[in-house]
Amino acid sequence: MAALRVILTILFIIVCIAIIVLVLLQEGKSAGLGALSGAAESYWGKNKARTMQGMLVKLTKIFGVLFMVLAIVLNLNVF
Repeated sequence: MAALRVILTILFIIVCIAIIVLVLLQEGKSAGLGALSGAAESYWGKNKARTMQGMLVKLTKIFGVLFMVLAIVLNLNVF
């Protein structure tokens, strides 16, 4: 059981580093001056889920859930 705890701890550290990198790669949420002229309603604004930024947001959510699950499992003290 100690080997499983070590593997889960290493996986937890990798997930933590991945979350840090994903958050740092994301752009800010502020619209800036583009929102004043209506540029936020362009094709790219509507289809943001298909862009690189949308993929980063989706990956951040997935790794966030994985982080929470691993934190709970590692805190159970079953191992």
